[in-house]
Amino acid sequence: MKESEQNLTVGKVSEQLFKFTVPLFFANLLQACYNIADMVVVGRYVGSSGLAAVSNASMLCFIITSIGIGITIGGTVLAARARGGGDRTAERATVGTLFAVTALAALPVTAGGWWFSRSVFLLMKVPEEALEQACGYMNILSGGTLCVFGYNAVCALLRGLGDSRRPLLFVAIAAAVNIILDLLLVGVWKLGVTGAAWATVTAQAAALLAGLFYLKRRKFFRGFGRRDFLPRLGTTVGILKTGIPSALQMVVVNLAFLLVTGMFNRYGVTAAAAAGIGLKISTLAGMPCWAVGQAVTAMAALNLGAGEVGRTAETARTGIRFGLISTGIAVILIQLFARQIIGCFDSDPEVVRSGVLYLRIFSSFSGLAYAVMYVCDAFATGTGAPTLALFNALLEAVILRLLLCWFFSTCLEWGFAGVCWGMALSTLPPAMIGLSYCRWGRWRKEQRER
Repeated sequence: MKESEQNLTVGKVSEQLFKFTVPLFFANLLQACYNIADMVVVGRYVGSSGLAAVSNASMLCFIITSIGIGITIGGTVLAARARGGGDRTAERATVGTLFAVTALAALPVTAGGWWFSRSVFLLMKVPEEALEQACGYMNILSGGTLCVFGYNAVCALLRGLGDSRRPLLFVAIAAAVNIILDLLLVGVWKLGVTGAAWATVTAQAAALLAGLFYLKRRKFFRGFGRRDFLPRLGTTVGILKTGIPSALQMVVVNLAFLLVTGMFNRYGVTAAAAAGIGLKISTLAGMPCWAVGQAVTAMAALNLGAGEVGRTAETARTGIRFGLISTGIAVILIQLFARQIIGCFDSDPEVVRSGVLYLRIFSSFSGLAYAVMYVCDAFATGTGAPTLALFNALLEAVILRLLLCWFFSTCLEWGFAGVCWGMALSTLPPAMIGLSYCRWGRWRKEQRER
């Protein structure tokens, strides 16, 4: 076992989960920071139209990224199960097949990004003054899809094998490259939104190259031939059995956010910019529970693969506690400094006012419910029930969020605030369903029957 890898099947669960989570949190934080860097720099040097373009395009980019993350989660689970059960042959098959499946999946996603982005932006009612900039930004980022998918494949394998430290290093490299290029291309050379897009794609390529260099240096592919990177049917099915529901889950969530963004766009470019900033801040607040969820998926899969049912259950309980504590701290900080945070992105008084309203409503009690829902869904994915996580996503993102946003904003005529309230209330029922699965789910019975 490499020094950077943890054996998550032994030792105190809370201590092991915490150690595994911390690097994932900082990796997510850095990734969010370099995504936010685009908005900060564009907001300062281009203005509200550029900010609205990047915030709307970012939503579509999240869908592309989520497909890659979702598919590679299948690799995390398979690699973790193989490592937990001591099956080196299955572990090796997972590595080669995951890279092949990831590369093949990137091709149609890239084409879709090029061909359909304008139509999607028109459906989202992106403000006219931001439309062309959003399309240009999206076209460039779509070209970097292979880098995004490849980087996520590297990190998924490492997490499944108990290594959460190296992905942090790769993201740090990407963040540094992105921020430096943002300042140069947008701030110095005045390339606007196009410059921000090229900065992001270059950063993603740097992260992938760093990951591949590390794997080669550590002789990760020792003994691999070309045939080892051909997709194996059984392993491909195993990856996609978890990966497709996980990808659909993330796509559904982001599509719902796209539709909600369209609701915000109805209130003009100021509201669109404020909602874009609010979403970025809410994303930042979600970083802790995302890291906990990623750790819970890997640790639950490893322990279930090793036959440790009690330890698997303790992973869920500990993960929920960690998610609540970390998200609670983030929510308190946002509530205390909402005005100052929004002001860092845009000094327009109307943007600040609307952005603060967004944070006051959405980044409040709903953040805690979201943390519970996310960790429970991550546990379901790690224990072989990705369809439950998909169901919860459909319930929260499509049925509840869209319905409540429409009801409050249109039927009750609450406008911008109504959309915020709809988003805030949609997380409560799925959180209860997730808790029920952790306590009484079929994973316990199925494991005992093996």
